[in-house]
Amino acid sequence: MESDHTPLLTRIAEALERLAPPAPAPADFTGARLFRHEPRTAAFHPAPDYALDLASLIGVDQQKARFLQNLQRFARGLPANHALLWGVRGTGKSSLSKAAFMAVAATAADLRLVEVDRDEVTALPALFDILRARPERFMVLCDDLSFEEGAAAAKALKSALEGGVSGPPANVLFVATSNRRHLMPRGHGEDRGLIATAEDAEEEVSVSDRFGLWIGFPPMDQPTYLAAVVAYSERYDLKVPDLDRRALQWSQLRGARSGRVAWQFIRDLAGELGKSVPL
Repeated sequence: MESDHTPLLTRIAEALERLAPPAPAPADFTGARLFRHEPRTAAFHPAPDYALDLASLIGVDQQKARFLQNLQRFARGLPANHALLWGVRGTGKSSLSKAAFMAVAATAADLRLVEVDRDEVTALPALFDILRARPERFMVLCDDLSFEEGAAAAKALKSALEGGVSGPPANVLFVATSNRRHLMPRGHGEDRGLIATAEDAEEEVSVSDRFGLWIGFPPMDQPTYLAAVVAYSERYDLKVPDLDRRALQWSQLRGARSGRVAWQFIRDLAGELGKSVPL
């Protein structure tokens, strides 16, 4: 007569259940408007509101208008395009994305921002599936996106934006910032051979075609840089007699003129004068 192994199998099954990771808690988007997604645990970590307002961004009026119009349409449930903000570093791509979101979210109660790390692009299809079932509308932001690891990340992003057989989520707008128009890293694929390199390049360029809205950020000239410094100094009441000269010296030390450099100068000046400005 065969022995009954049921108790042993039951104990094994119970032990395996204890070892298994707990099911992720349902996402809660009620306590904040900005969140950071962690794919490993499927968690959404709340973040404080973005402090820099849209009016503070100087020299990018056309870019602001185009991005804001597209986001407002999305927030109202109208057709809108996924957006790629590209251009030289420090020109305000990320700041504009978040400041515009805050401006629109002020009158759109169900709008949320979810930030994803550029190294977690392969998790986007699963993230979009989670958000698809939610009643809120989401702007998903990936800052400084490029495909350092080749075509795998590009294919994942294409899958997320196209949505497979069910189509892309109607309640998700994807926004990426990049220093490169076609998202490809320098020295791309140089060790993989000509055919593989060409295939990867085609895969990645085809991803940039999925963005219906491309917004370019050119280098900042000196008058625009000084206008940004003056606007910031007036906004935060930072008065010094030689503001322009000091701002130019600061940019020369940095070897660049940009909105980021202007803001870093303002933060240094505020610290010198014993005043506070947003982080």
